[in-house]
Amino acid sequence: MMHQTYLKSLAAGITALLLTLSAIGQDKFFPVSGKVVDETTKNPLPGASVFCQNTTWGTITNNDGAFFLRLNNGGYDLVISYTGFQTKVIRISTGEKENSSLVVELKPADKSMSEVVVAGSAEVADGWSKYGQFFLSNFIGTTPNAEACTIDNKEVVKFYFYKKRNKLKVKSKDDIIITNNALGYKIRFQLDSFVYDYNTHISSYTGYPFFEELTGSPEQLLAWKKNRFNSYTGSRLHFLRSWYDSTLKEEGFDIELLSDADNSKSTILENPYDNKIFSVDSGDVQINLKGKIRVKYKNQPPDSKYLSLNHFPLSTRIQISALDIVDGFTIEENGYFYEQSEVTNIGYWAWKKLAELLPYDYNPE
Repeated sequence: MMHQTYLKSLAAGITALLLTLSAIGQDKFFPVSGKVVDETTKNPLPGASVFCQNTTWGTITNNDGAFFLRLNNGGYDLVISYTGFQTKVIRISTGEKENSSLVVELKPADKSMSEVVVAGSAEVADGWSKYGQFFLSNFIGTTPNAEACTIDNKEVVKFYFYKKRNKLKVKSKDDIIITNNALGYKIRFQLDSFVYDYNTHISSYTGYPFFEELTGSPEQLLAWKKNRFNSYTGSRLHFLRSWYDSTLKEEGFDIELLSDADNSKSTILENPYDNKIFSVDSGDVQINLKGKIRVKYKNQPPDSKYLSLNHFPLSTRIQISALDIVDGFTIEENGYFYEQSEVTNIGYWAWKKLAELLPYDYNPE
């Protein structure tokens, strides 16, 4: 749950900024408004947190439980949370009629679950000393930017190890506050859970990041601008925006289709805009592909640290990533896509974790 004092000041600043921006270019934004209520009593919930995950856009509800946001065109996951209630996530995008009349009903939190955890606790008392660095490497990452990231409230992070299942689970009782001094952001991350399976060596985590711009000197602002651009170029966000805009080749991307039987075999996707796999519907782009695709980015070499960690030649000049796609996906104008849970990063993009993450409202120009 976000700190209300922070969100109150944030809401006031955002409202003033957005009203100014809307006068400059109203067609580049769309409004989202509604009311947050208790599902049982239907009473309004004042002070509820309402934000678009992976952005800098957020506010809190007023005394009537009402909220208002004006967002850049595109798609978002709208996250609504309130102390003592279950968090709710709603997908929103440009042009939906419901955007101006949302009624969000929150369910009271199921306290029995937390009581079960306490009763059969697998909590590791010295979790940070045992698993802290492992968690940071798999959550924030091991890129050079990760070295400039700090967790400001480590005390909210709890570690649980389940011997029978041979799994590590990490949860937080409050937002994890991460300061990224490389990109100039403070990230408030509502972590549902981080899980690492020692049997399969697969890690996964779910949660909702919210970004705040850091203030800095002119020199810091210039460094952050440069670092953000370097993180953006060749990233998955850059790739998806380029596919949406039909500018993959111009932006330096090539796509290959990998064989289901042998991933070492591939064929070049000559036309990624062929109407069999690329279609436009109400401004959204539908990608009709299944299986694995390899993405090559030619305009920037991979980081030398990545090459060393994976024993690749340091002379490698192309970034190579892949996506494992369950059943196609939809891209919106800002690079947001869904269903995100059905698309898995492999290769270079899998290495670039939270330390490289940019909000959907980031504009390289």
